[in-house]
Amino acid sequence: MWRVNIRCNGDAWKQSGADFKAMTENYEVELIGSQKMPDGTRIMGYKMEDISEVETFIDDCTKFPGFTADFEAL
Repeated sequence: MWRVNIRCNGDAWKQSGADFKAMTENYEVELIGSQKMPDGTRIMGYKMEDISEVETFIDDCTKFPGFTADFEAL
C-alpha cells in the first residue's frame, strides 16, 4: 500500500485543478486527505496499491505546471 502526496500552489490549482481531478479518474486511487492552506497551497494524499501504477500516476501529476508529487509506504 502506498500514499502519494500531491502539492500545488493556488494559481496552479486554479489553472489545472479540473484537469487534475479528471486525470485521477483514470487510476484506482482513494483520496485519503486534502487540505487547502491559508496561502492557497493544496496538499492531497491518495492511497494506491500497485507501485508501478504509483510511478505512472506521479508522472501524470507532475505534468501539470506547479504540481509536485512524492510517495511513501503505508
